[in-house]
Amino acid sequence: MVWVTPGDVKKLSHAGGVVFRPATAAPSFLVVQSATNPDDWVLPKGHIEPGETPEETAVREVQEEAGVDAEVIEAVGDSEFVAPRGAVTARFYLMRERGAVAAIEDRAIAWLPYEHARARLTFEDQRVLLDTANRLLGSRGG
Repeated sequence: MVWVTPGDVKKLSHAGGVVFRPATAAPSFLVVQSATNPDDWVLPKGHIEPGETPEETAVREVQEEAGVDAEVIEAVGDSEFVAPRGAVTARFYLMRERGAVAAIEDRAIAWLPYEHARARLTFEDQRVLLDTANRLLGSRGG
């Protein structure tokens, strides 16, 4: 995972969310089945459209992929990797679930406690993002 400062927004190609559902005991985190490989579980993210901010992309992608309306709280970190279609630089945001909306994509989703969500995620960079989000939530008091 590579951290990118806000001044580097022009380098971003994707944005997504580490979405949590507040709970009395401990929050649950959203993971989605990958569109390209159903054996992979990931954090929701997608391509930043022209004229769209990374925050707007994160909100839209969470809605489209998971059918979840969520608000952006703060940036968690960036991830850089090479996908089949080329290099990706994605900014992820800590996001709080607000409710359900109609999903555009037909993907399985799961709301899991932190440890279970971490174990379900396929890629190490996304586990690191989840770790960071969980720490941020702890410092905010959930």
